[in-house]
Amino acid sequence: MADPLLQVQGLTCGYGDSVVLTDVGFTLAAGRSLALLGRNGTGKTTLIDTLVGVTRRHAGTVRLAGREIQALPVYERAGAGLGWVPQERNIFKSLTVEENLSAVARPGAWDATRVFELFPRLAERKKNLGTQLSGGEQQMLAFGRALVLNPKLLLLDEPLEGLAPIIVEELLRAIRRVAREEGLSSIVVEQHPHMVLGVTDDAIVLDRGGIAYRNTSEALLAEPGLLDPWLGVSAH
Repeated sequence: MADPLLQVQGLTCGYGDSVVLTDVGFTLAAGRSLALLGRNGTGKTTLIDTLVGVTRRHAGTVRLAGREIQALPVYERAGAGLGWVPQERNIFKSLTVEENLSAVARPGAWDATRVFELFPRLAERKKNLGTQLSGGEQQMLAFGRALVLNPKLLLLDEPLEGLAPIIVEELLRAIRRVAREEGLSSIVVEQHPHMVLGVTDDAIVLDRGGIAYRNTSEALLAEPGLLDPWLGVSAH
């Protein structure tokens, strides 16, 4: 049996001396997608940030495609195959949409042409500066920038937060296509399970500093009440 694409073991992490997550462990196979669920403050973003390398890791290992990456700086983790769409989006606001994509692109299946096909709104605005984009368009651009890195693993931190319903639908279609149809391994952070369970394969719930529950997304869609102990009414 092949090694998992992502292997997290005994991960204890936080900010400064503050520990947020303790002894977290899970694996993700190549081509699988994972919904990372939990109430506010349970450590979802902390886990993503630790995979990327912008928090303090107190203990544990993180392997990507068999390579230990927990001691690497952020830029080397990107080179190792992590694509990250942070909550803050972090696009280059003084560059055009086209320039944002070309500035970070690496060789591979995803290029600006395919991003514009995935997000026609961006194609219409490819000469616009980042400052001239709506919040939803900036989110699409951040997604596109992660894709043109041609990562092995895509990390999406609350990509739907605060966006208009029509934009949410466009982004969900894009996540479904990239993760489900094209098989790009992905982890999607989301507070509202009903948003992401339809576009992911598996789900993990964080609570009280660790992993409280895990199951397939299909099982949780069929019986959302399984999530009630940790998420309550937001699971429905």
